[in-house]
Amino acid sequence: MATCAGFAEEERTHGILCGAVVEALGGSAVATELPRATLPEHEDVDPVEGVLRNVLSISCLSESIAVSLIGAERLRMEDTELRALLTRIYADEIGHARSAGSSSPPSRPASPPLPASASATTSAWRSPTWRRTSCRTCRSRACSRKAPDAVGVCDGADARDLFYATVTEVIVPRLEALGLPAQRAWETRFARAHARSRLTQL
Repeated sequence: MATCAGFAEEERTHGILCGAVVEALGGSAVATELPRATLPEHEDVDPVEGVLRNVLSISCLSESIAVSLIGAERLRMEDTELRALLTRIYADEIGHARSAGSSSPPSRPASPPLPASASATTSAWRSPTWRRTSCRTCRSRACSRKAPDAVGVCDGADARDLFYATVTEVIVPRLEALGLPAQRAWETRFARAHARSRLTQL
């Protein structure tokens, strides 16, 4: 719990730092407060697997992708105070991703493999999770074309390519090493959505 609370505080600090940059560049760091969201409870599985699903979604997936994108943005930046600030955020994000073992070498898994039943249900759950993450990441980076390197914003196409490389070359092999059929979940991420779409057209 203490570790999670520390991560939450780091994320709040990241928001404050980003807001300070907006203000320094002449903007106004004002945003509407969002309602506090609770973590999914995953009532269809036992509590341990439910916790694992949340860890996979947040640390293994979202945070590992953030490490790749922020790392690439940092390399594009000029050596200024802004890069030093992003380096601080980058270091925190690495800690968040590593907390779930997503950076552990496949030859040395961070935890024992899951039972076959849990592995199958969590894999099926991951397919729509992959789909939502793919769509969200590509949409958020679509407006990044021809952005100045000085502020570290990746070109939209480059960010999309980096996202796919991170998933297929880093995240999927790590999860496979833990006994999760992540490759199949990734490859079938759009299958159910396409099936529903065909049914509505009949």
